[in-house]
Amino acid sequence: MNSANQEFIRGTIKTIVLQLLAQKGRMYGYEITQSVDERTGGELILTFGALYPVLHKLEDEGLSITQSQEVDGRLRKYYQLTSMGSATAVRKAGEFERFIQLMKLLIHPSPNMAFGK
Repeated sequence: MNSANQEFIRGTIKTIVLQLLAQKGRMYGYEITQSVDERTGGELILTFGALYPVLHKLEDEGLSITQSQEVDGRLRKYYQLTSMGSATAVRKAGEFERFIQLMKLLIHPSPNMAFGK
């Protein structure tokens, strides 16, 4: 993965996590990192150091809840969106799609677009 991708992912981790949880229902940390890796063909790497502060913040904000479950003799913590978290996931997805549209306008301006006005 190149450093530009890593720079872009920093500002979108919350949106990424919200979307994955909205789509899958509930997930644990490693599962989230692997899902990002698989869906992007390894182009984006979500580290645990970046992921867990976001997961804790989602819980603190009331956007997610956690459930612990024993798996193979180990306690695994699952994260699941609250109804407020689900609504936030929809809102953040719309905000991100709008941001992408704006970036496209900046990167590929139409020929008749006047700059500086």
